[in-house]
Amino acid sequence: MVTSYRNQYFYLMKRVLIFYCLLSSLQIFSQSNWQAFKKLSCAEKTWVVFHVFKAKKAFEISKEAQRVADSVAKTPLLDGDKNGGQVDAFRHAYWMARLHQEIGKNAALKLGKAHEKSNYQQYKKQQLENGEIPDKISSEMDLFNNSIGVTYTEKGITYPKNGLIYRIVNGILAGDYRVIKKDQKKNYLSCDDTIIPKKSLKGKWKNEKCLVNSNNNYLNKF
Repeated sequence: MVTSYRNQYFYLMKRVLIFYCLLSSLQIFSQSNWQAFKKLSCAEKTWVVFHVFKAKKAFEISKEAQRVADSVAKTPLLDGDKNGGQVDAFRHAYWMARLHQEIGKNAALKLGKAHEKSNYQQYKKQQLENGEIPDKISSEMDLFNNSIGVTYTEKGITYPKNGLIYRIVNGILAGDYRVIKKDQKKNYLSCDDTIIPKKSLKGKWKNEKCLVNSNNNYLNKF
């Protein structure tokens, strides 16, 4: 048992050494990317260390997914809701689809899980993500949507980006994804359609928010 832990320790240290050598000698990250790396959570930094050669591409795709989602939010394709709505679902689906295409399915899903772990750390520190403090239901939504988005592509196969965007949009409108239940005024609703008071959500990881199919949102229901 002691030998096993020792081997794991040396393996991790080896990966860390390789990572920092690459940073210094190959300049795998630009200065701006290095600043972004320092802001990552422990879980995300660990993912980078174990996926050194995929990290730069993953970072670029993460920025791309945000840009594309922001563009989609300005169109009538989806509900425009970046926090718990269809656009939020789109961003995660597109992110995973592109990551699978460029770095592989397992690495993509592991990065998605690392990101959700970082959201829990943000919650404990009461830090905002997309204007709100993360919670359990949001994390469950993201992980579910990640698992669907990653099925849209295969590693190394080129897909027209516009085609990928519309496939994901169609999947969201068909109800294949999950969103958080809200009313027309974007108040959060419980599963029995009761408005959840904002005060009851403050400082709580677990709450009464309800996940529904992505075609069962306030725009379609009311």
